[in-house]
Amino acid sequence: MSINKSSFLVLSLFVLALLGSAVPAGAQGFIAPFAGFNFGGDAQCPEITDCEDKRLNAGVALGRMGAIAGFEQEFAYTKDFFGSSPGLSSSVLTVMSSLMITPQLRPIRPYFAVGVGLIRTNVELNAASILGGGQNNFGWNIGGGLIIGSKNVGLRGDIRFIHAFDDFELLGIPLSDTDLDFGRASLGLYLGW
Repeated sequence: MSINKSSFLVLSLFVLALLGSAVPAGAQGFIAPFAGFNFGGDAQCPEITDCEDKRLNAGVALGRMGAIAGFEQEFAYTKDFFGSSPGLSSSVLTVMSSLMITPQLRPIRPYFAVGVGLIRTNVELNAASILGGGQNNFGWNIGGGLIIGSKNVGLRGDIRFIHAFDDFELLGIPLSDTDLDFGRASLGLYLGW
């Protein structure tokens, strides 16, 4: 059995995520609801006529941060990811678990995040295919941002790059066959405890 590069990368990121979940007991918990804008990559209308780009997204991040490292679970949803036109409906849901590097500087706290998770795409080409369902893909994200404010309340700005693994197999089982990638810029509230 041979392990390809993407399998090795996924396993490495998964181990990092598990290590990142072992944040010290004195770590600060947080919730960060956000709204954002998708850009680049596949976040645009396909090459068809009468399509209008719709790139807004919304989500929430939950996690814990210590003095240097942390862990985050993020959920984000984009309606009409591939644009909006008569007969075309699409959406993308991402659920990502990320290891965070979070140096404590106040009132600005920068962070860097890298993780793995689920990317669920749903594309319906006409009203008759509404029951067609979506496609689950395994993917990864990398990015970072700033939290500006106090320890308990602030604003959070974030830029992420999200990629699905193309032709990804784990132990010979195909888990993803979609090459989806895009960037996301978001702004939200940060509430810590």
